[in-house]
Amino acid sequence: MTMKLLLRELSRYDLGTFADIIYRNAILYPDSEAFVCGSERTSFKRFNERVNSLIHGLQDLGIQKGEVMGILSWNRLEYPEVFGAAMKGGFILAHLNPRLQAEEMVHLINDSEAKVLFLGPEFVEVIDTIHKRLSKTKLFLTFGDAERQIMAYREVLESHSKEEPEPKVREEDPLVIFYTSGTTGIPRGAIYTHRQKMENTSIKALDIGVEFGDRHLVVLPMFHVGGDSHIWPFFLMGGCNVIMPRPSFDPAEALQVIAEEQITDVHIVPTQLVSLLNLPDIEQCDLHCLKRIWYAASPMPTEVLRQGLSAFGPIFLQGYGLTESGPHSTTLKQAHHREAMADSGDKSVLASCGQPCIGVHIRIVDEAGRDVEAGEIGEIIIKSKRIMTEYWHKPDDTKEAIRDGWLYTGDLGYYDEKGFIYIADRKKDMIITGGENVYPREVEDVLYRHPAVKEAAVIGIPDSYWIEKVCALVVLKENTQAAEEDIISFCKEHIAHYKAPKTVEFVESLPKNPQGKILKKEIRSKYWKQQAPDAEGGNRKS
Repeated sequence: MTMKLLLRELSRYDLGTFADIIYRNAILYPDSEAFVCGSERTSFKRFNERVNSLIHGLQDLGIQKGEVMGILSWNRLEYPEVFGAAMKGGFILAHLNPRLQAEEMVHLINDSEAKVLFLGPEFVEVIDTIHKRLSKTKLFLTFGDAERQIMAYREVLESHSKEEPEPKVREEDPLVIFYTSGTTGIPRGAIYTHRQKMENTSIKALDIGVEFGDRHLVVLPMFHVGGDSHIWPFFLMGGCNVIMPRPSFDPAEALQVIAEEQITDVHIVPTQLVSLLNLPDIEQCDLHCLKRIWYAASPMPTEVLRQGLSAFGPIFLQGYGLTESGPHSTTLKQAHHREAMADSGDKSVLASCGQPCIGVHIRIVDEAGRDVEAGEIGEIIIKSKRIMTEYWHKPDDTKEAIRDGWLYTGDLGYYDEKGFIYIADRKKDMIITGGENVYPREVEDVLYRHPAVKEAAVIGIPDSYWIEKVCALVVLKENTQAAEEDIISFCKEHIAHYKAPKTVEFVESLPKNPQGKILKKEIRSKYWKQQAPDAEGGNRKS
């Protein structure tokens, strides 16, 4: 870097790209911490140098601008470096779910057309068994030691220059592929350009209120669009991301890291808040450093949120979005939480996911595409400059999802007179029992008020009389008891009788995906597997 011409150096990369941000931070904040993972710490200068070395190494190994790199790994320090190489080198990064089975990995890696695959050490063995079936992948790099045809990542970095690379990236260049979770079918890849990624990051930084020096605890998986989207606003503003490498969430460890690293921000999902609230003496923990708790990924039961506000104070924010929407689309701000918790506040707003973000238009429409009035349930559709460009290699699916510039989310909801948006449920999750529509989230909100209920999931199951009936799966808190009749009666006290569960099943745990979202498709499968293929409700009309 030629520091004599500092301002000229800051103009090296195109505005609106993360290449510009990575280089800018390296010049302006060279010694500030960018990423921390356990005992490993990386400054902005070192991050930039390692990204540069990786780009030079990939170029020497035959990987060209515009080609796809896949990454299959749990959270670790090298993960953002690989993304940084895509950001500066013009490659496209495909995030792959580490929880996939071997057959699923073959499908997604081939679908992405990844020319190079980055692997956490724990995935070398499974890739070794399937690598001959990966039609496009020619290069394998592991974050551990080299094995057979798999090269060591660190050796590539150590043998290549730290100087700035030649390729120039543009705002309109494709940058990243995020695969949908696959909870409703085969995962599809949502592709984003540099411009779309930067747009989402900038607005989210504004909505969160990120400042230079803020420290974000990364607990969600980095391959997921939600976990990833919360990292880069802090990087953008010169903050630090402290990465928890464990694939599963440990609430006690999270609180320890928050205190030790003086964390200001954490992004969690509702099930993780439940686990935090069930820790003994949670209210005695010294968390004065924590400025914000952001929650998203699945609807937050109102009772759980109230407990969280009581335990942590009014430091909560909420965001809503999808893999295809950027994802950041709505925000329920800290001020909204504070106002709702005031003695005269409107507590109903806590059940909402907030108002549309800056730069986002949201409508709610019926099945004919007509806008519904406040209070009426319809499908949420979104328009912004940061929704995905398309589904990777799936033009028909893209045309179905994006119509006249509007992304059709498949989420059902309604809005109020102030523009607050309320999620009713996914279309697929809605239960039709005896001709009446029941939205599981409403029932789950009631279940979480029961003093013995730790977690709950509500689904529709087949019934000879009702065709479909409401079933609740409940995880009880430790050292508590409850009978099926107690749970059903409790629900009937708070909601219409037809909405209350007709059966309650007590379970030890509920299946979840890596970001903590309860997998209702997996829960439903044992009840619906003997039914016709569409019996799960995929094409039902409200």
